[in-house]
Amino acid sequence: MKNRSSRAENKKAKDKPINEDRRDFLKLSALAAATPALLRSPQAAAAAPILPPSPATSPWVMELPKQIVPAANVPYLTPAPTELANVAGGEAGRGRHQHWARFRPGAEYYELRAKEVNWVFNPAYPSQKIWSYRAANTPSNEFSATVMAHYGTPTLCRIYNDLPANHTGFGTPEISTHLHNLHCGSESDGFPGDYYSATKAGPSLTAPGKFKDHLYPNAYAGFDTPPNSTGDYREALGTLFYHDHTLDFTAPNLYRGLAGFYLLYDHLDSGNEADPTPGALRLPSHPYDYPLMFADRLFDASGRLYYDQVNPEGVLGDKILVNGLIEPVLKVAARRYRFRLLNAGPSRFYDFALVNPNNVKQKFTYIGNDGNLLPNPLLNMQNITLGVAERADIVVDFSKYLVGTTLYLVNRMRQEETRRPKDIKEPGVRVLKIVVDRWPSAQDLSQVPANLRPLPPIDPAELAAAPVRRFVFERRQNMWAINGQFVNLSSPRFVVPKGRGEIWELMNIDNGWSHPIHIHLEEGRILSRSRDGQQLPIPPYERGRKDVYTIHENETIRIFIRFRDYAGKYVMHCHNLIHEDHAMMLRFDVQ
Repeated sequence: MKNRSSRAENKKAKDKPINEDRRDFLKLSALAAATPALLRSPQAAAAAPILPPSPATSPWVMELPKQIVPAANVPYLTPAPTELANVAGGEAGRGRHQHWARFRPGAEYYELRAKEVNWVFNPAYPSQKIWSYRAANTPSNEFSATVMAHYGTPTLCRIYNDLPANHTGFGTPEISTHLHNLHCGSESDGFPGDYYSATKAGPSLTAPGKFKDHLYPNAYAGFDTPPNSTGDYREALGTLFYHDHTLDFTAPNLYRGLAGFYLLYDHLDSGNEADPTPGALRLPSHPYDYPLMFADRLFDASGRLYYDQVNPEGVLGDKILVNGLIEPVLKVAARRYRFRLLNAGPSRFYDFALVNPNNVKQKFTYIGNDGNLLPNPLLNMQNITLGVAERADIVVDFSKYLVGTTLYLVNRMRQEETRRPKDIKEPGVRVLKIVVDRWPSAQDLSQVPANLRPLPPIDPAELAAAPVRRFVFERRQNMWAINGQFVNLSSPRFVVPKGRGEIWELMNIDNGWSHPIHIHLEEGRILSRSRDGQQLPIPPYERGRKDVYTIHENETIRIFIRFRDYAGKYVMHCHNLIHEDHAMMLRFDVQ
């Protein structure tokens, strides 16, 4: 399929929805894919094509690196970063950086490049071209660059678009990189209409560009809310990830590989297990702080990536990538590890368990959900459920195993279509082999204390006074809608006054789909879950702060969320990326 047409490059008219012609094309394609029943009922669903399974792979022959190499920062950027977009110097025409005078001094500089590289998913498949974010020092055996940053030290991240302009096939060689869910200005947030390349500019940019500068403040939320001047450390994020967010092409661009980890540390979760500072948590630290990205993919008969970006049912992958590899091995030392698990999507849900070769479940400690540490660790856990874009931090103590022990991470969640997971099925599908192959070279100084990061209290008076917004996520005209409308990024659906707390009701009125909903800029707290009017218990791992809220069939989630520090344009969308690309997204503004 060809790239975005020249018509879509130049649509700037305020009275016309962004990418309206592209959206109409997708709608017509979806209608064409529908069953004949669609001619009788506009609510009928398209029939997903029946695709052959991916070819067999060779398990447990490829190794993940024993440690991740953090992206190196650079001493300077040329041309130097500027508050306004340096269009003359090659930068895409973004908006003015907010809080520039506060966060520009002392910022660390990073350069990431979205580029095409050769990759082998499994020895049974051929080497093939993927898209990847790379730093200059990213090793060739790592799927993407991992950034490790710290609160109190802002990051000025220059992201170059080096993708091939003559690309054909699924995906589009423009990018708009979203750091999910950093508290930052809308000009650095990866707004879907801010996509760019050297020759193309999204409708919410003023000019194309070879790169775009992102100012990541790495500051606690609330830093600009009087009388607070530093923000609230109780709202610190830890496990973040970045990915492409180009309008209509998020799923195929991510499917090609455009995603990576961004880890944040502070005085409490310092990334140093030997930290002598009183109160430091001393969780397992690098190289034993290890991110694991899971992603579903389908391959054609020749072993090459396959994706259908037109059908609104998308493609459900039957092979699970772990940091870009199929059925890899991770060799670990006999000590504690912190694993950061990410469901990168685009569509599959997971229920992970750690088992021995006889499928006996092993125990671990659950310390974080989405970007946040929990107030207290959840001990003796045996499974992790992850919707698309959800994360979980766990600690596994391998010191209780003999050197030579083999374990497997298995996915017990069955899913047969992109719409929703089906059920739990034992013993599960093995996706990662873990081998305890050595004793640690130094003493394990890590710990998991009984108290992690406290939650900021919610003022009952503020909660009682908070306005309520209701959002209905539904199937409509063979696409996906919010409150009966498809995405239109040219103007906001509503405006939130900066500083105000609100209650948002997220409702799934259908019985055939699950929607992991993501809200940009701010995290929230789940107040209640209900199904068919009956209250549901909130699982312990969901009782902290979150940025993804999975609503299953006929469910409603009520969340409390407060918008602070930044103004501008942001989005809420389903993070089943197929739903997002087929219109389940809205723009809201903070003013």
